[in-house]
Amino acid sequence: MKTFGTLVFSAVTLLLSASAPAQEASPSCPHHPAASRESEGHDADHHAGVDARGDKVMGFDHAKTTHHFLLATAGGSIEVTANGADDTESRDAIRAHLAHIAKMFSEGDFEAPMLIHDRVPPGVPVMKRKKAAIQWRYEEIESGGRVAATTRDPEALSAIHEFLRFQITDHQTGDPGTVKGM
Repeated sequence: MKTFGTLVFSAVTLLLSASAPAQEASPSCPHHPAASRESEGHDADHHAGVDARGDKVMGFDHAKTTHHFLLATAGGSIEVTANGADDTESRDAIRAHLAHIAKMFSEGDFEAPMLIHDRVPPGVPVMKRKKAAIQWRYEEIESGGRVAATTRDPEALSAIHEFLRFQITDHQTGDPGTVKGM
């Protein structure tokens, strides 16, 4: 397990590397074949980075688990399950991580997703500011866990949905991104 100092150092290193200027400018035309290849390569590199950083921050292997980010009328949820019913190691790591995430998010601490995504995810500034208006609840589900967010505050609700839609895209989960009842 990493120490707090190591996590802080990692966060600072990630932030500094993210602010470094790009080495080369890419063509601006999205229809240009070179731009498409560079964009696809960048997307693949970015997603591989999300997976690698996620494995370290979350404490379990993304390839052995399934993430879902679901939007609901009162908020939404983050659900993670082990792919194998007998994979108790992943299940237990998921549950420990999500219980910790629910506590962190309740306190307005969104450092984990910032480390995983190498940027401040959309919705985070509002969720930090509106932390008292959002309830984050952890619960165990079969083979994993869930963190459910609920609010009655329209601005906080919009931020939760923005955050979850970003997660769907950046983790490439294929979740619908549409609001369902809760």
